[in-house]
Amino acid sequence: MVGEFVLGLPLNLSVLYIFIFRYKFWKNKSIFLFNIVVADFLLMVILPAKAYHYHHGQRRSPIKAVCKTMHFMLFLNRGASIAFLITLSIDRYFNVVHLGRRNFVKVLKKTPQISILIWVLLLPLTIPTMVKTFECCNSHGRKEETPSHDVTDTFREIVYFTQIIIPFIILVYCTVRIVNRLRRKTVGEKTKLRRAVLVVISVVVVFALCFLPSTIARAVLLAFRLKNLQVEEDIVVQVYDSLMVLSYSDCLLDPLNQ
Repeated sequence: MVGEFVLGLPLNLSVLYIFIFRYKFWKNKSIFLFNIVVADFLLMVILPAKAYHYHHGQRRSPIKAVCKTMHFMLFLNRGASIAFLITLSIDRYFNVVHLGRRNFVKVLKKTPQISILIWVLLLPLTIPTMVKTFECCNSHGRKEETPSHDVTDTFREIVYFTQIIIPFIILVYCTVRIVNRLRRKTVGEKTKLRRAVLVVISVVVVFALCFLPSTIARAVLLAFRLKNLQVEEDIVVQVYDSLMVLSYSDCLLDPLNQ
């Protein structure tokens, strides 16, 4: 995690600098790309605190306010990064597969307020990390849960899985259609077309490597917890935490893809 922070922080800062002072994203219609970098940067800055807690044998901060704030930042910024990434993929899909048709995403890119709206819409999905009944270590399935507590945890788990699974399905669909269309193209340099195919595929690969392993581990963790298999749960918790650290490498790989 320290390695991700040391490598990712200067990389994200340099990309932010290029977008703001060199590329002038507001003029080049790259607002969604800029928002991905912002989300990755905000997620990156909390990694030292996470590393500190893991180094001291803690899954979370013993201070509730700090714990909830960190989980809020994790949920919000990872959700924003995925949301803007999928929006870009849909835009590429229309630009390549349905070239010439009216692209509603291209219209949205010309309106900076849409980016603000996406951030605002993500807030209701992140609120469960801030409510009073929230337990930072994921208490879903515990016998001592109250009905309201159980509803909150269930909603959070639904958001967690849909935040990964649905975007992944959309991303795979758009990528397959884009790759098939590029491979059928007869106009243009073969080298450029091949490079474009690799870029599109790399986005899916990075997404799958960063998010799918931790998602599968979380599903297994919940299954063991609901069946009260404490020994197996303790083992999967270690695996899940390790794979969550892997998911943070998305902040390091996103700037390279862009």
